[in-house]
Amino acid sequence: MANLLSLLQEYGVFIVFAIVLIEQMGLPIPAFPLLIVSGALAANGELHWGGVLAAALLACSVSDFFWFRAGRRYGKRILKLLCRISLSPDYCVSQTEDNFRRWGPKSLLVAKFIPGFNTIAPPMSGAMGTSYPRFLGFSVPGGLIWCGTGIGIGAYFHQSIDDVLDILSTMGGTALSVLGALLVLFILYKYVERKRFQQAVQMERITVDELKQLLQDGHAPVMVDARSATAQMLEPAVPGALLVNGDPLGVIAALPKDRHIIVYCSCPNDVTAAHVAKQMHARGYSYARPLHGGLDAWNTAFAHELRRPRDEADSAVTASHG
Repeated sequence: MANLLSLLQEYGVFIVFAIVLIEQMGLPIPAFPLLIVSGALAANGELHWGGVLAAALLACSVSDFFWFRAGRRYGKRILKLLCRISLSPDYCVSQTEDNFRRWGPKSLLVAKFIPGFNTIAPPMSGAMGTSYPRFLGFSVPGGLIWCGTGIGIGAYFHQSIDDVLDILSTMGGTALSVLGALLVLFILYKYVERKRFQQAVQMERITVDELKQLLQDGHAPVMVDARSATAQMLEPAVPGALLVNGDPLGVIAALPKDRHIIVYCSCPNDVTAAHVAKQMHARGYSYARPLHGGLDAWNTAFAHELRRPRDEADSAVTASHG
């Protein structure tokens, strides 16, 4: 631990940049405690506070701009990728979509203080078509507030932090083992939380092939779109689908309970659709099932059928002109 503190004192600016960048890119490495320690060292004259602040802000800006560009280029796909690799429960993207829709780019001012939101907000800004000046006008001050808060806390409580660092220095390798164990426990907790959430929405899915069979048998199932309002803006719904918009029971209240209801979303593992379908089951809609693969599976399976009427119309127009 003494060697680690020496490295931080000697290469503090570079270490701060690297750790903050890694955390902001989405990996579960707590960078805020490092900013607090750096603030305490700066208050003691062992680090230059301006250099630490600049390094942390640069790391935040690099990460935010990278994810913003990815959001502009890949849209919804990059959000689903982030949700797949995140240790947070899979509904984090839906919550972020709704929060961003409510507050817009202004949410970037506080995004870094909200777990899960800090990584997803920049690509959401890009996917929603936020302009570069507007994005930078909120993301840079947001990064400055977050970095400055951590460094400021460290500077204000530097005497108490010095005592903690002295104790850790006397513990030697034991301190590193304790810190490593705490990090492992944190990752394990988030992993267990994710698995518990997935188990809570475990239920039988319907595949697109089974859905096609229902249609061929004349059952005419009701399609229910369980995505957030923002997701519906990013990608069109299935033609004729009922839009939940946070009130699934209100949407299907008028439907007979023996009707086949297919719920879909665009989130990993169909968790939002499964959650909505479970709510329906609890109210007696026993034929409600989530669509395996969600909207992507529908688009893949039915894209050619959606194009066919358009092609036939084009052919008819061509023939009439001929």
